[in-house]
Amino acid sequence: MQKAIAVIVMKITLLSCYFYHNFMAKSYKVLWWCVYRFYTFVVKRLQIYENIFVVRLILGQKKISIFAIDMRRKIIYVLWALLLLIILGVVGAFTAISKGWIGHLPKIEDLQNPVDKYATQIISSDGKLLGTWSYSKDNRIYAEYNSISPNLINALVATEDARFYEHSGIDVRALFRSLVKRGIFMQKSAGGGSTITQQLAKQLYTNVAKNSVQRALQKPIEWVIAVQLEKYYTKEEIITLYFNKFDFLNNAVGIKTASKTYFGKDPSQLTINEAATLVGMCKNPSLFNPVRHNERCRGRRNVVLGQMLKAGFITKAEYDTLKEEPLVLDFHRVDHKEGLATYFREYLRGVMMAKKPERDRYPEWNYQQYYQDSLSWEKDPLYGWCNKHKKKNGENYNIYEDGLRIYTTIDSRMQAYAEQAVIEHIAGKLQPAFDKEKRRKKTAPFSSMLSTADVEKIMKRSKMQSERYIMMKKAGCSDSEIDEAFSTKTEMSVAKYVVSRDEKGAVKNVDIIEVDTMLTPMDSIRYYKHFLRSGFMSMDAKTGAVKAYVGGLDYTHFQYDMVTLGRRQVGSTIKPFLYSLAMENGFTPCDEAPNVQETYNINGVDWTPRNGSRARYGEMVTLKWGLANSNNWISAWLMNQLDPVQLVDLMHQFGINNKKIDPVMSLCLGPCEISVSEMVSAYSAFANKGIRAQPMFVTRIEDSEGNIVAEFQPQVNEVISEMSSLKMVDMLRAVVDHGTAARIRWMFKIKADMGGKTGTTNRNSDGWFMGFTPELVSGCWVGGEDRDIHFDNMANGQGAEQALPIYGKYMKMVYADESLPYKESATFAFPENFSLCNEQSYGKEEVMEVGDAASSATGNTNKAPQQKQSGGIDEIFD
Repeated sequence: MQKAIAVIVMKITLLSCYFYHNFMAKSYKVLWWCVYRFYTFVVKRLQIYENIFVVRLILGQKKISIFAIDMRRKIIYVLWALLLLIILGVVGAFTAISKGWIGHLPKIEDLQNPVDKYATQIISSDGKLLGTWSYSKDNRIYAEYNSISPNLINALVATEDARFYEHSGIDVRALFRSLVKRGIFMQKSAGGGSTITQQLAKQLYTNVAKNSVQRALQKPIEWVIAVQLEKYYTKEEIITLYFNKFDFLNNAVGIKTASKTYFGKDPSQLTINEAATLVGMCKNPSLFNPVRHNERCRGRRNVVLGQMLKAGFITKAEYDTLKEEPLVLDFHRVDHKEGLATYFREYLRGVMMAKKPERDRYPEWNYQQYYQDSLSWEKDPLYGWCNKHKKKNGENYNIYEDGLRIYTTIDSRMQAYAEQAVIEHIAGKLQPAFDKEKRRKKTAPFSSMLSTADVEKIMKRSKMQSERYIMMKKAGCSDSEIDEAFSTKTEMSVAKYVVSRDEKGAVKNVDIIEVDTMLTPMDSIRYYKHFLRSGFMSMDAKTGAVKAYVGGLDYTHFQYDMVTLGRRQVGSTIKPFLYSLAMENGFTPCDEAPNVQETYNINGVDWTPRNGSRARYGEMVTLKWGLANSNNWISAWLMNQLDPVQLVDLMHQFGINNKKIDPVMSLCLGPCEISVSEMVSAYSAFANKGIRAQPMFVTRIEDSEGNIVAEFQPQVNEVISEMSSLKMVDMLRAVVDHGTAARIRWMFKIKADMGGKTGTTNRNSDGWFMGFTPELVSGCWVGGEDRDIHFDNMANGQGAEQALPIYGKYMKMVYADESLPYKESATFAFPENFSLCNEQSYGKEEVMEVGDAASSATGNTNKAPQQKQSGGIDEIFD
């Protein structure tokens, strides 16, 4: 009896809800259906009971009871009254909710235009997604309905809302079934009564209930919102909103991000099993997380497949095959520290969000950075873009939630080649050689020329710069407490290279893993100083479009960007600027200079530059020979003929923004600190007939609706004349063909028309190589975290050994990729009447002398020449 009454009350309530739902949806015909259903279900059933009673009376099975008949009639009247009261109550409650008198309901305009936050996408020039910027809860990329696989849509409808295309927001039939099975028959597998639209309403607008009243109002509010959503959106739009809103965990919000995260593909490419897996997560993403609970998620996937079979979306044969397949993922967690072009993405984020520099925010020692930032704010349209431009509502752009699409100049293929070249050379060759040299040395990883006191001083400075030290200082810890903490062993994970090689010993793959160990924080700092660092950038010589940007070996462990932030001494790579000044002042590559050591008196102080090679000592040699062999004596002689102030001015025109360059004689040997990006930009002038291209990182920016809100054009300036640039090309060709960079030819077998320059600073602290072709200009730096961390031997420490192989590996891969527009056959264009210096025998004579000198230095004329002068001791400056 109690169950019967419960069924009647629930039926009346559901009919009332359905009454209101169809009233809101303007389905007046269904309103009469509600009344009819009540009549057939309640009144007729009671009348049947009454007729049975009368029959029993006639048959003599019961005594006549007029009172009982009257009671049944009264019950009918009471139930009609109850129906009316419930209908009025439900309609009144829902009306109050819809008017905002009870609970919180979003405004009509909010329903029509739901505000949602989307991640900003960083897109490569070849259309690949490099990464995103977002707050973790909003890391979603918008997916259009036509980009969502039908497998996803079918799986969702079959599993979550089989009558999705039939109802108008609330499926009363499913709701009643769920209530009866759960509330009366206590069946846990009764299925849910919420429609896709209701679930969307809950995701979009329902706040977390803070008390029992709010909890009681949650479901009615969802119903009202669901009905209104159905009024303003098509079924396709509701599905699109649902998939874009759902949080699939692991920082993957929305179906597009989830597809990339779990399966490494776009939503349109998902198979039936993959679609079923993601839809299965919609029930409870934590419980059915495929990364942590693979088998449980597989079981849920099969449930979804069963629902798809039941709905007719797949055949029995397909179901039988698919349910047996294992759950295979291609999982890549969304993390700005992982993936392709991590340093570039972080650099771009910092540039776009930069604020207008204010002098009082920069300490005195960091004036150079203030100058650099001020210059960028003034001249670079990308710098501070978010704070220079406003949206339609007058607010500044927010890269974390505005869903911008930033189209960059980076080519994903070239970026991958650059990263591969850096990690293979450093981890596969240089790092093992460095570790071997420093093994069992008391001062390791620092130079053996340092004393123990020098090392302790460096380590103390590094400790004070560490995050642990800064946090302990802020917490008010004393110096003794900090010292004790830094000398106490603790559990930690540290990075380690894992290099796999083929049968010949060539590097096949390099992974950076974390291993658990016990170290003191001080030992940890010293451990990480063993790792060599690098910076590499490659850009289009004519437009300045940056194609590859590698700020380090692994952003997770080494976050300091050595392309733009890091500035290191450039050594002999500065010499082309000196020679350019000479060409501008009337010198030619064929002019001769004495190849002897001289002492120059500068303001009463003697300066005697050193040179590592005595080849052709005492002879008159050409400037071309001097640059090809990176001869310090020739550079010093040339600097003495010119004005150091003029060289500083010319370097600024080349795009070198360091304001602390001293106009002194020794400048010709490269003691000044310059970034990789500045050097690459400067060398573009040689490949581009004297016109320097400013590095360009972005071509255009679109808003979330696809409207172009910014476009960027190449920025160039003329630095030297075309004639001077052609002379420089000829001389820098000689560096590659017969000089300190000759290993590009014999080691990497690259035949391209190219020029370049090696560079090594004092004690091998910095190894450089700058290379350019008619189409691409690239630069690479390799060194330690501190200047006192370096190779003690010349063979490994010179720029031709540290940096040049990275360029060689990179260019070899670029030329091997026929899909790229950069070809090995490209040549520099020289005018027909171009004359270098009117000496017919010059080239051949110089080549022979360089080759003989190199061969004799190695003691083996049968092997490819090993250029001892290659950025080695001959490039050391005082």
